[in-house]
Amino acid sequence: MPLLEMHALHQGYRGKPVIRGIDLELDAGAFGLLGPNGAGKSTLLRSLATMSRPTSGSIRLFGHEVTTARQLRAARRQIGFLPQSFAYPADFTVTDFVRHCAWLREIPRGRIPEAAAEAIERVELGDSSRTPLRKLSGGMLRRAGIAQAIAGRPRLVILDEPTTGLDPNQRVRFRELVRDLAQDSCVLLLRLNSGCRAADQAGRMVRPVSVRQPSMR
Repeated sequence: MPLLEMHALHQGYRGKPVIRGIDLELDAGAFGLLGPNGAGKSTLLRSLATMSRPTSGSIRLFGHEVTTARQLRAARRQIGFLPQSFAYPADFTVTDFVRHCAWLREIPRGRIPEAAAEAIERVELGDSSRTPLRKLSGGMLRRAGIAQAIAGRPRLVILDEPTTGLDPNQRVRFRELVRDLAQDSCVLLLRLNSGCRAADQAGRMVRPVSVRQPSMR
């Protein structure tokens, strides 16, 4: 059974269609979304993260429909999401931020300290765990965002532009992190700019997924 199923998905804003009739099934592994600007990649990621309700069509996550408030709440416990840009309390330390996001995802309270510490170490921010977010560089802040998305080892990890601000060495280590996440049976979705190869972002183990939509007639 696929971890993620999408059938005839339509999504739009203020009456303007953005996604039209996409079908997609993904299981465990690493996948990179490919498509030109304006193809609806970020909109698709938000829909998969249950941040935006589709205008029509269906999404099944972990074998279950996601339509009621109860189903959404259950699915979100198993989803880690890094949007293209995100708000954060500037005075929170890295640890505060990751723990807070883990709490929002309803990771059991007793597991939060360990889950947060593990995620922070995996993105190599252990030495900065007590640093306020406002003092972090752009690349470090991005890694803090990745940490909150992977805390608690969610079954579905969705990362939008995850390597923005990372230097070449950090991108190599990010590739290793992706490989590790995929081995843990997490589905990893990466939004890749149309001018970049999948290997530039997450290595050759990333399988490309093209965002192609039916033509409007």
